[in-house]
Amino acid sequence: MGRHTILISVGSNIDKEHYIRESIKALKQNFDDVSYSSVYESESVGFDGSAFYNLVAKAVTSMSIIEVRDTFRQIESDNGRKHGEKKFCSRTLDLDLLTYDDQVTHEPVVLPREEILYNAFVLWPLAELVPNDIHPVEGKTYESLWQAFDKEKQTLSPINFTWS
Repeated sequence: MGRHTILISVGSNIDKEHYIRESIKALKQNFDDVSYSSVYESESVGFDGSAFYNLVAKAVTSMSIIEVRDTFRQIESDNGRKHGEKKFCSRTLDLDLLTYDDQVTHEPVVLPREEILYNAFVLWPLAELVPNDIHPVEGKTYESLWQAFDKEKQTLSPINFTWS
């Protein structure tokens, strides 16, 4: 039973301070060595909705990819997320597996998650949290990917988040 390093995208745009705090509590209950980036505020992407709070967390687990995905779904459900809604909508909590070690997969989930390269709310927190880690497909550090990112496309700002 090996130990795997995972990177997780965390987002909320409903009662977001509460659910961001709850997400970190739940991640710490289910995974080891949890660390996380600053919290960023971003416009909703793909639909008209209130702004999101986003961050990226890093953790260690002995779970399989499927077990990690199922754990994320359970945490989301426990925090009021309704599954089966349309892809782009407001949500209490959204947890996405970005990477699982350096694995590149298409089933049971696509890894590394494609949105890493397209969404500032994923790439900037990644560049902050693990700047020197290498994207498994691009072969570049998250810091260099962030430096090359077109920052005019998406508005994103770090916020002063109170954890207590």
